[in-house]
Amino acid sequence: MAKAKKAVEEVVEERKYAAPQTGDFDVIVKPIVTEKTMNLQKEQNKITVVVKKDANKVQIKLAFEAIFNVKVIDVKVMNVGPRAKRMGRYEGSISGYKKAIVTLDPSENLNVVSE
Repeated sequence: MAKAKKAVEEVVEERKYAAPQTGDFDVIVKPIVTEKTMNLQKEQNKITVVVKKDANKVQIKLAFEAIFNVKVIDVKVMNVGPRAKRMGRYEGSISGYKKAIVTLDPSENLNVVSE
């Protein structure tokens, strides 16, 4: 019985930051996966994600640290405007969104997309 408890304790990783709250999962919507963002992730340890329109840098940083348990150094935020889209003779638009580029500590490693 003691061996089983010890094995379980070794597997559980100690959290460095606060446990995630329900609102943290609402702030970060999804990752942006392109060639450019994958190069940023490999070379400069930066993760690019879509966030809620009304989220600010502090909320993004706290949510990222709580969910992924990593140290965030910097957060850059930008609004991406809507763009025109055509499907045959019909015109429409793709809605805009807010994206954040999160810089992680060099000692941290996070793989957003599993291979």
